[in-house]
Amino acid sequence: MEDKFIVNIIHRPEMVPEYSATITGQGKEEDIGDEKLLTESLDIFKTQQRLAHENGLKVTIQMTYASLFNDEAVEIAKHDHEVYGDEIALSLLGLPCEEFREKYKTKDFCIWMFSMEDKKTIVRDVFGKFYERFGFYPESTGSYYLDADLINFIKAEYPSVKCAVATCWEEGPKAYHTCNNSWYTLFDGGPWAPWIPSKQNTHAPAANEEEDSGIVAIPHLSRDLIACYDGNGSNFGTHPQNVLRGMIYDSKTWEFPYLFNLIDQYRALAKYNNGYAYNMMFVGPGWMNKMGRWEAPYELLYKSYSEGCKYYGDLKKEGKLVDMTMSEFADYYREKKSYTEPECALWRDILYGSDKQLFWYCDPYMRACVNMDQGGAIVDLRPYAAKLEWPVGIGTKHVQDASYPFLIQEKYRAGYFTHYAGEGTVRSAKLSYKGEEVDLCLCPTKAHFSQEGKTRILTLDPVTIEFRGLTVKLQTKEYFEEGSSAIKIERNILEMSDPNAEVFLNEYMVACYGTTEYPEDMTCITLKADAKEIKYEYKCREEAVADAKEVSAVIPAIETKVSMTQTGGAEGYIREGYAFSPMFTLGYRKQIADKEVFATWLNLQKAN
Repeated sequence: MEDKFIVNIIHRPEMVPEYSATITGQGKEEDIGDEKLLTESLDIFKTQQRLAHENGLKVTIQMTYASLFNDEAVEIAKHDHEVYGDEIALSLLGLPCEEFREKYKTKDFCIWMFSMEDKKTIVRDVFGKFYERFGFYPESTGSYYLDADLINFIKAEYPSVKCAVATCWEEGPKAYHTCNNSWYTLFDGGPWAPWIPSKQNTHAPAANEEEDSGIVAIPHLSRDLIACYDGNGSNFGTHPQNVLRGMIYDSKTWEFPYLFNLIDQYRALAKYNNGYAYNMMFVGPGWMNKMGRWEAPYELLYKSYSEGCKYYGDLKKEGKLVDMTMSEFADYYREKKSYTEPECALWRDILYGSDKQLFWYCDPYMRACVNMDQGGAIVDLRPYAAKLEWPVGIGTKHVQDASYPFLIQEKYRAGYFTHYAGEGTVRSAKLSYKGEEVDLCLCPTKAHFSQEGKTRILTLDPVTIEFRGLTVKLQTKEYFEEGSSAIKIERNILEMSDPNAEVFLNEYMVACYGTTEYPEDMTCITLKADAKEIKYEYKCREEAVADAKEVSAVIPAIETKVSMTQTGGAEGYIREGYAFSPMFTLGYRKQIADKEVFATWLNLQKAN
């Protein structure tokens, strides 16, 4: 089977570009109807269209509300649809314009942040205006984020919609902090590649037809799955001007190989996804402002976009890329993927010159990240199995925070490398021998991906642990069985310098719940080891059961039950944290000998 690399090129004629209005009008009173601004914006949109078409690429034109009032923008869309096969779609970004401000008396522009009543009114207004201009309803729409209630409403009201830009990967506290604490778009915890959102929660993929919201969702930008996770996502994406904003180019030669390396790494994901890989470029005119942007002059902005289009165009000419419109892609995706088929990415650092490697896994039951720099520890875990209903916008409990809650998140809850007191969230193991202890988080390694039937397997290179008087060689394998909502972790003692010795293995998971760095109330949580139980009261208590069948935590606040089970013979234990370290720990402890293999499972389910 030949690998298929698909790209969506999406442009939006944003008549009042998100960034231009404030820059072009520096020092003047705001005027979003300013003729110069509108003309420049349209010129940039035309330039972007020309660059895509010159390179033989089809575009999805996402008309903004503002552009629907502009005859020339409408004519360009009709012309390019006829001549180049571009799709005319509708964006819910780009709402601000004189007509919108006049009608809704607000400066809000993020559709998911409005009240549900206003969302419905605005959607009917915008879709109605689109129909008035084009004589049909769009097949694609989008925004930075679309909440589940909004997607369900759009699908019910406008059944023609089959594809939508529905989230920005890891656009949460990290992005907020690098925007001077002023960019209130918080939606961490979603997929990085296309998925079918469930009716209950946009981030959590549908597990079956019943949960299917009726659309295929794509991310807003394809991002670097290490650099973006470690830092601000807005600097590390296949949108050429993201790379300029991140200053990832040679200031003398204006070369930016990182952009092409990033696109190539996305192409390589076909190896982990049954021959399919996806990439997208989603651009509004504000990026190519004539006054320059991100400390880059217009000429560099133009060069980056021009060369970005050329790179995709050349790949297409070589038969290595298929360009699709959004609605074409939605049809292809539905044919190609089953509900339970996961999205996998074994990702390596291509920016900082390190050996760092992460494995990302996403299916209808979980999103997980495995960090090979930390011995294959799980450092991010989102329990999609709960399909948490999480209404967003004015009038709900979450006006801005649309993130899917985590159980483990090393950036917001410390991970392994932590303070002198307390613990961070991580799923790892410790080995001890005669009073010495080593955490596998301190044993960097590399992973190799394979697939057997419906199970994706990560095989880690063996690590050598040296105690005083004993050397142990250990190998870890991690199994992601499709549709099981479980991760199996296997530890295999390959050899010991003293074949008769025994070491003590402690398989553990430190977890909590939340969407930001700040602790949540843990008193709702119940920990269990078989029949023994701890109701969380921040008292540092621990219980243990010999050969426990299951150790678990039920977290009603996020309707999640997380548990660990084992192959047998180990003591199961549970531990509550304390106020300074508001975590809980589940684990198994066992004496283990040479050539022995011990496996545990991390299981997720919805807790009602």
